[in-house]
Amino acid sequence: MRIHRWSFGISPINWVNEDDHSIGDHYTFEQLLDDFAKLGFSGTEMCRKFPRDPIELKRRLKEKGLQLTSQWKGVIFSDPALREQELAAYREHVAFLHQMGASHVVTCEIGGSPHADPRRAPGAAQVERLSGEQWRYVAEGLEQAGRICREYGMKLVYHYHAGTVVEGGEEIDRLMSMTDPGLVHLLYDTGHAYYGGSDPLELLKKHADRIAYVHLKDVRGEVLERVRAERIPFVESVKKGVFTVPGDGSIDFGPIFQELDRRGYEGWMIIEAEQDPLIADPYCYAEQAIAYIRGLTAGLPSEEAS
Repeated sequence: MRIHRWSFGISPINWVNEDDHSIGDHYTFEQLLDDFAKLGFSGTEMCRKFPRDPIELKRRLKEKGLQLTSQWKGVIFSDPALREQELAAYREHVAFLHQMGASHVVTCEIGGSPHADPRRAPGAAQVERLSGEQWRYVAEGLEQAGRICREYGMKLVYHYHAGTVVEGGEEIDRLMSMTDPGLVHLLYDTGHAYYGGSDPLELLKKHADRIAYVHLKDVRGEVLERVRAERIPFVESVKKGVFTVPGDGSIDFGPIFQELDRRGYEGWMIIEAEQDPLIADPYCYAEQAIAYIRGLTAGLPSEEAS
């Protein structure tokens, strides 16, 4: 799917959640691909429902006119004792994505995250913040991972994320200032920017030169207010419906698309909405998002929307 100058993909997480396996577990690989193809998308990210064999997966995606655009990779570079094994696993991950024809590696430091760090005790609620020394370890590890990506002609795109050590604007700024722009690029996620307390448009303007990949999702402001007031953990906030598709929440996407167009961004746009599919039908919400985005981009100056 091409809208304006951009290729659009859809994230399977709209159907099948990766953190809470009880959400959307009834969907099959075949159902996901059928929906993505019927909706007209040209790309998708990796999902736990997809086959792991790259030859089979590439064939099945090609049959539906789909390209695998990336796959999430959580890393724990904040602990130098784990560096060697983390980089070995990262190289294996990059090799798989390269074989699939992907150009970007979605990467996130999960050390200290209550929902993503496997070393944390069950029921942990708060993020364990980085020390100054750990910040240096993270930056060094990401640059090493970025060099691996570069060997394969790919880009590491860092995904700031709710419930992790890089969530708010100051943390994003710090990470960008500590890392080589040629090795560590930025995944611009509208929903996680808003969730983390940043103005998505201002964040875009500040770090436009680092952005190499985009996730488009919206936030229900009234749900986020409750999440903050009651200190609801990230995974639970998803269940309560904090995220939705563009046009259904509190983010004004008009200026965001205008700025991306003005800056000449030409990479992937991936529509996301981490919702319970039994409450919010993902196919219908994806259709709604497409219509909203087409309406917003039709008047952009650089070229006609298609």
